[in-house]
Amino acid sequence: MNFTKMHGLGNDFIVIAGEQELPGNVADLAVRLCNRFFGIGADGLVYILPSEQADFKMRIINSDGTEAEQCGNAIRCVSKYVYDNGLTDQQEITVETLGAGVQKVQLSVQEGKVATVRVNMGQPILQGLQVPTTVNQEQVVDYPLEVDGHQFRVTAVSMGNPHCVIYVEDAVNFDLAVWGPKLEVHPMFPRKTNVEFATVQNRTFTDMRVWERGAGPTLACGTGACATLVASVMNGLADREGTVSLKGGDLFIEWDEADNHVYMTGPAEEVFKGKLDI
Repeated sequence: MNFTKMHGLGNDFIVIAGEQELPGNVADLAVRLCNRFFGIGADGLVYILPSEQADFKMRIINSDGTEAEQCGNAIRCVSKYVYDNGLTDQQEITVETLGAGVQKVQLSVQEGKVATVRVNMGQPILQGLQVPTTVNQEQVVDYPLEVDGHQFRVTAVSMGNPHCVIYVEDAVNFDLAVWGPKLEVHPMFPRKTNVEFATVQNRTFTDMRVWERGAGPTLACGTGACATLVASVMNGLADREGTVSLKGGDLFIEWDEADNHVYMTGPAEEVFKGKLDI
C-alpha cells in the first residue's frame, strides 16, 4: 500500500489515494497504522475516493477505528494532495464529505504547490437535537453541564460533526486529559462529541485546545476552530471573523453573515511518502 503522511497544523493523517472504496477491514487497519509505536503513527486514516457528486470524496477513519463525518484539517490535506500530485489542475475544487455534504475549496498555489487552503465549511447546525445533543432547544448556548461534581457551561455546534465549546480562564494550560474523555462520552451527546476549551483574548483572537472524539488530544482541529468562532459569536464574545490559535498553529475563520456559511483558511503539509506491506 502506498501512502502519504500529511498534517494540518500538526493534526496528522495517513492519506491513501487510488482505491475505489474503503477496504472491509478499514477499522482494524486504522488502529494498526495510526499506532505511533507499532505503525506509521497518525490521528487518522484518510482515503481519497471517486465521487459522483464532487471532484473527490473524502473518508476519515479515526485512530480508534471509528469514522468521522468531517475534518477541517483533513480536507485541507486532501486538497493539497490532489493538486500537488496532479490529480487536478484546478484551483477551485469540490470534496464530498460524509457528514457535511459537498464542500467547495479554494487553493492558494505558490511555485506549483498548494500553500494554503480556504474551505467553505457550510452552515453550522445549532438546533440542540440536530447537533446532536439531548437538549431540545433551538440553540444550546452557555448551557450548564455537570461532570464529576464540576459544572461547565457549554455551547453546542455541529459543523457536520458534533462539538462542545467550553470557555476557561487558560485554554493553553487546561488539563485536557482529565476532562476531555469525560465530556466526550457524556450522555448529553448521543453520538459523543469533540470538546473545545477556549479562551477569548480579544474579539478577533481566541486560544483553543481540543479533545477530539475518537482521537483524543490533537494539535489542531479545523471543524473545532470553526465551531469555536461560531460559539463565541453566539455568546457575544467575538466578531464574525478572526484567528483561532491551536497548539499546532493558527487558523483564520469567517462566519459570513450573508450566506451563513463558515470559511476556514489554513495550511497543509506533506511529511513523507512510503510503502507498507499489509
